[in-house]
Amino acid sequence: MEKHVNINRDHWNAMAEEWIAMGEEAWASDAPYWGIWGVAERELGMLPGDMAGMEAVELGCGTGYVSAWMARRGARVSAIDVSAGQLATARRLAGEHGVDIRFEEGNAEALPFADGAFDFAISEYGAAIWCDPQVWLREAWRVLRPGGQLVFLGHHPFVYLTTPLNGAACERVLHRPYRGMGRVDWTQVEIDPGGIEYSLSFSDWITLFLEIGFVVEGLREVYAPEGASGEEFGIPAEWSRDFPSEHVWWLRKG
Repeated sequence: MEKHVNINRDHWNAMAEEWIAMGEEAWASDAPYWGIWGVAERELGMLPGDMAGMEAVELGCGTGYVSAWMARRGARVSAIDVSAGQLATARRLAGEHGVDIRFEEGNAEALPFADGAFDFAISEYGAAIWCDPQVWLREAWRVLRPGGQLVFLGHHPFVYLTTPLNGAACERVLHRPYRGMGRVDWTQVEIDPGGIEYSLSFSDWITLFLEIGFVVEGLREVYAPEGASGEEFGIPAEWSRDFPSEHVWWLRKG
């Protein structure tokens, strides 16, 4: 197993309790909302409106609320996460809400699913930033049926470029090179140390998608909404009204 997988597993197990309340709130909502700013599904449209009869998978499910939203739309849902602590919350909430989801403890870079098993795959953060895109995207392609869709949301490259090297909040200054973006190691930063994340330049994302065999159907850059204030996860709302803090990709298996 790659070193970053172990580091990220330990990171998320250590902080699993900190995400329980947020998970409970999301499970209680029938209306999906996304990312650090809670953008409504009616605005982003990350899920098919009717998922009846669809086989769906969430890659890096955390506390499982996205899986719950898909199940409530009629999908048969599988979900995987590397953190046993996160999955314990997900399984408890699935039981409390009476939602049938197949949860797997494992790494989204080595999925325990058959080729062509799913019609739809999604990652809100999860695999989208915590797994090596050269690996997890190929696994997502493998488990999708021909014509299947992958949607994922994660940090915009601007977040990595403008975060100071000590881990402080995003600034209106570049601190990292855009060329050659890839692995970002937060384990030794002074402020809010974390795990290991991944991001690419936009040209590298598109090159990788096409190399694997995905067709790009859409891209959305997500800004902080009007009325947002303060700071979320090291991203000031004032900064994110001018610079996108997240991106969403819609891909189709060709």
